[in-house]
Parts: sequence; C-alpha cells; structure tokens
Amino acid sequence: MSTDLFSSESGGAAPSVYAPLAERMRPNTLDQVAGQQDLVGPGKPLRVAFESGRPHSMIFWGPPGVGKTTLARMMAQGFDAQFLAISAVLGGVKDIREAVTKAQVAQAQGRRTILFVDEVHRFNKSQQDAFLPYVESGLFTFIGATTENPSFEVNSALLSRARVYVLQSLALEDLQSLFDRALIVLNEEERYGGQLSFTEAAREQLCTWADGDARRLLNTMEVVAESANGAGRLAVDEEWLETAMSQNLRRFDKGGDAFYDQISALHKSVRGSDPDASLYWFCRMLDGGVDPKYLSRRIVRIAWEDIGLADPRAMQIANDAAATYERLGSPEGELALAQALLYLAIAPKSNAGYMAYNQARRFVMDKGSAPVPMHLRNAPTKLMKELGHGSEYRYAHDEPNGYAAGERYFPDGMQPRFYQPTDRGLEIKIGQKLAQLKAWDAEARQKKNK
Repeated sequence: MSTDLFSSESGGAAPSVYAPLAERMRPNTLDQVAGQQDLVGPGKPLRVAFESGRPHSMIFWGPPGVGKTTLARMMAQGFDAQFLAISAVLGGVKDIREAVTKAQVAQAQGRRTILFVDEVHRFNKSQQDAFLPYVESGLFTFIGATTENPSFEVNSALLSRARVYVLQSLALEDLQSLFDRALIVLNEEERYGGQLSFTEAAREQLCTWADGDARRLLNTMEVVAESANGAGRLAVDEEWLETAMSQNLRRFDKGGDAFYDQISALHKSVRGSDPDASLYWFCRMLDGGVDPKYLSRRIVRIAWEDIGLADPRAMQIANDAAATYERLGSPEGELALAQALLYLAIAPKSNAGYMAYNQARRFVMDKGSAPVPMHLRNAPTKLMKELGHGSEYRYAHDEPNGYAAGERYFPDGMQPRFYQPTDRGLEIKIGQKLAQLKAWDAEARQKKNK
C-alpha cells in the first residue's frame, strides 16, 4: 500500500505533463495519503465517512500542504459528486450564489454537490452565514479548509453544522518517501532522461526545508530540477541546492496559529527558566522570518510579566537589548536580544506585580468610584483648606523611619491586598520590608486604641 501524499499511481485520468508536479502526484485514494493516519487509517473517522456512502459537512483545520484540498476532491470523487471550489481570498457572495445555482442544477439531475471553501476563515460573518440554509437543506455538502483555529475564525452557527478534522504537518519520513516518488516522476520527463539525482545531504535538506508541507516540497523540487537543467547539470548536491534557492523555505505563518504557538513556546521557555529552549524558539522564529522588532517587544513584556521586581535588572537589560537592536539592526542586534533572553531565563521569576496589577484593575471595576478621604485630598486654595481638604495628613518624611505608621491611604472601608511578593530574588527583601511596615502599623494602631 502506497503511503505517499501525492502518488503518481492514482486512478482516473492522468494529469497533463505540463501540470505542476504537485498536481500530477495528487492521490485519488485514501491508501495513497501520507500521514493523517489518525483520520484516514482503518476504522478512523474520515475513512468511515468515505465507506459509509453518506457524506457530511466538515472543516479541515491544518497547516498548508497537508492534504486539505486533496481530501475534499477525493470525497467528491468517492461519492460521484459535483465538486465546486471557492477561494475565500478571492471570492465573495457572487461566487456563493453561482455555486448554489450549480448545486441546484445538479440536484435536479439527481447528483450530489461537494462545495469546498478554501481559507474559509477569510469570509466575514455574513458571507459564512450565507451557507447555512443550503447546508441545512442538504443542497450541498460543505467542506471548509482553514489554517486558523475554527473556534475563533468560523461562525458558531456554521461550526455547529460541520465536524472539525485536524490535519497535522507531515513527518520527515513521509516527506522523504514523497521525495523519492517525485524524483521518479521527474525522471520520466524526456529532458532529464532518467538521470536527475540528488545527494543524500541535498535530499535531507529539501525535506527539512519543506517543514511538513508536501506542496512546498514538490514545488521546490520542481524549481531546483529546472534550475539544474538550465545550468546543464543533472546531479544536485547540497552546495548547488544552496545556490539554486534564493530564499529561506521554512514555513512561518506570521498571522496564524503557528506564529502564536511559537511565541507561546518562547514565553513559556523563559518562564520555565530554560535558556537553551528559549534560544531555540528565538532562533526558530528568526529563521522563519519573524520581525526581530516584534521579538524585542515580547522580550520586554516577558521581563515585566514573569520576572518583575524579583530582579529589576531584567527590565533594564531587556530595554537595553531592544534599544541596541534599534541601533544596530539585523543581524548584529539580534545578539543583544539573544543575550537578554538568556538573562531572563536564568533570572528569579515573579509574577506578583503582574497579578497585583490585574487584581487591582478588577477591584476598581467592581467597587466603582469611592470618594477620596479628606486627609488625602489636594488643598491648593484657601476654600479647599476650609473645607477640610488635606487636614490631618501626615507627611511621611517627618515621621520616624520616614513612615507614617498606622496611616490609611485607601477610601474608607477598603483595605485590599494586591501585591504579594514571592520569596525569590529581590522580592525576598521587599517582603521583609512590607512585613516590617505592617508591624509598625499594628503597633501604631494599638497605641491609638489605648
């Protein structure tokens, strides 16, 4: 049984030799699909759906090049249904109406319709709502494809009528198998005469660059093969591969889940005090094309959120690194960001300040606008003084230890505690200081009550 995502041994009419390599190797049966065995393996959900003879609406969620469009086409072929495709990037309500008309014609002829909407998250709410009555009436089976989390990007009404299937990036072994079969297909072309070859290092590099994306691998192979042919060579080694490719091929979705997942991994690695993992995710994102300025802002945020007053130097180092990057740019400035990350990772951790801020914000929202106590009010005029503004206020600098023990600074009836320093780093001393102030307050109040 073939395990390639795009196999040349597919049923039906063979694609034109002029079609892109990825199209020529598109599979026609589930047994030809690589990866996704949790969905298409024996007894698994998609295979069961195919074998049942009763298609249902679904949403394929996964990164590019893992077979979302292929599976939708296979479903139409498997159920002998009309296949209609709409790109949410280019299409609109007009395209939806045209698809409905074609589906109605097919229905009148006793034929099913599979309506495939690529990048469905790009449609706005009203456009997504336009599908609902036709999905409910059974005019067509709706299949949406998205690289974004459908929980956030697909309307709940449409989401409730479709089953979500999560597709994963292809494993390196799947890509290597795909590479081998694709090379056979390329060598069937007259211009290569069966002589095109790749060294093991070049094969490994291409499969790694593809980053789990089958379409990317095949498109890249085709570009490299054409470049080699144009240069009059049939053997591709790692050095030639580097020369032939003008840009990094790794996938980095700057606005999607892959982006936020990697940012999350970076942040959590620093919070978890793992300097090596922190550097890995930092370099991984740089390698993928993320803007270093964005990373510098995140590094400053991490310093304030996860280290805080446990080590105030962390904020200074993070800010200095961001300023250094602004001055030097790439790649020199990236070293400053990397070293700031290392410091943050090994610094003592505290989110006490972050938690205190959030609690104070919630407290203020819940309690409303309590009046400022009279002794804390400003008294710039004679009238305000006569009204009692600022009366009995105790100037801390004139008090013993520079602290007005027992004084109250909250509105009447309030005395919440937001900031709870940890027992790490500088916050150990901060906690001791607060404990001392609390003891002085208790002593002052005890004297006042005698």
